Amino acid sequence: MKSYMLDLNSIEKVKGFVNAIEGFDGYFDLATGRYVIDAKSIMGIFSMDLSKHVEFRILETNDQIAEVEAAIAPYLAQ
Repeated sequence: MKSYMLDLNSIEKVKGFVNAIEGFDGYFDLATGRYVIDAKSIMGIFSMDLSKHVEFRILETNDQIAEVEAAIAPYLAQ
């Protein structure tokens, strides 16, 4: 498992993020505190507290780590 902190503090960022990862096969989660959701679920993401950074977890992917990392690069927290 690999994890990254993301900044998804606007509607545009959430839409862009979901569009960026929905084409990848694999399992991805977003977590904040004890709350964990499917990272491909736009409704789930909007139920989170997006005023804080969220943790993006790559649980399983078909050897596409580099491609996923490139797709999420614009959303990485500073």
